[in-house]
Amino acid sequence: MVLDSIKAAYQKDPALKSGINFIEVLLYPGIIAIFFHRIANPLFKLRIPFIPRLISQFSRFFTGIEIHPGAKIGKGFFIDHGMGVVIGETTEIGDNVMMFHGVTLGGHGWWRDKKGEKRHPTIKDNVVLGVGCTILGPVTIGENTRIGVNAIVIEDVPANSTVVSEKGRLIIKEGKQVEKKEMERVCLPEPEWFI
Repeated sequence: MVLDSIKAAYQKDPALKSGINFIEVLLYPGIIAIFFHRIANPLFKLRIPFIPRLISQFSRFFTGIEIHPGAKIGKGFFIDHGMGVVIGETTEIGDNVMMFHGVTLGGHGWWRDKKGEKRHPTIKDNVVLGVGCTILGPVTIGENTRIGVNAIVIEDVPANSTVVSEKGRLIIKEGKQVEKKEMERVCLPEPEWFI
């Protein structure tokens, strides 16, 4: 299944070229983290204590990507860049999911989540998770959906959807505070929201 992630990296990362530098993919933090997860997850399922968490923490130390050994991850999963990614214990990720750095697939917190319950998101097949997006709780993100940069999702999202956060607002312009009625939006080109 790690080979599926390597193949996905070649398909989805324009910086990764075939030829003499093809081996570079083995240095990608996302590929390394997925490799260690593929070792830790079966051990977690066998209820072997300590070792799966040790593997996941070792991986986190070297990659900056935290994947709980209990998370279920499908084939063709690719994390681009990866730093700051957090994937919680009861997360389920389908096939061919693309994730950028800074993504959190988390729970609501100890005051709301109960032990033994589904606390983390379910990400269906062919989803793109943009830089810094946060998906909290046992919500489902439908197939072929795109979650944009810094979007916060706390409710289910149907298949074939796009979720974006509000664009940034210019509140100080040329050193002077902008009056509320004159606040300008800082426009980003639409396609760049997902990188």
